[in-house]
Amino acid sequence: MYTERPSRLPGAVVWTGDGTGRVLPDGCMDLLWNEGRLLVAGPDTRAYVTSGAPGTWTGLRFHPGSAPAFLGVPAHELRDRRVELADLWPASEVRRLRDRVAAAQGPAAALEEIAVERTAPPDPVLRALVASLGAGRSVAVTAGELGLGARQLHRRSLVAFGYGPKTLARILRLRRALALARAGVPFAETAARSGFADQAHLARDVKELAGVPLGRLLAAG
Repeated sequence: MYTERPSRLPGAVVWTGDGTGRVLPDGCMDLLWNEGRLLVAGPDTRAYVTSGAPGTWTGLRFHPGSAPAFLGVPAHELRDRRVELADLWPASEVRRLRDRVAAAQGPAAALEEIAVERTAPPDPVLRALVASLGAGRSVAVTAGELGLGARQLHRRSLVAFGYGPKTLARILRLRRALALARAGVPFAETAARSGFADQAHLARDVKELAGVPLGRLLAAG
């Protein structure tokens, strides 16, 4: 079972689940708690299929581009990886935080408090970048709106999201399409409204990014 709620950290989500399922790329990174361990889920470029682990998993999913400010690590160093927080921060600091979460009434609230205390205010340029690409604007148009050159935009995207703006745009386009398809919009119309060339283009991207055909993905919830 999986549940989530908006976090007090702007744009973030707090969630709880059993650690089983297909995690789709979303441009985000997560701070995770499981069985006394603090971990970090880096940005995914493909679906990450989990088989479950003992106990319940709790996570805080940062708004796209905001986790590196919390971690002090560029997102591209964690691309397609799950790592122990102790691999990134001093062991003594991680032990202190681990004890804090373990002693809390609930791990979700504790993770949220830690993130709120340590995360800098969101970068308005990054938020504008996500909003523009998420609305379906092209990378070129977005770069022009933000006053950034192609190379500068690519460098900033690697640090913030773990990959370049074209990959981020592709992932956000997939998220738009899945929202429409899950709402019952026919696949051909979903493809057109999401910015795909046609339904076949949508099918290829879903298979490549999610690892399964669209119909199977929707059936799995």
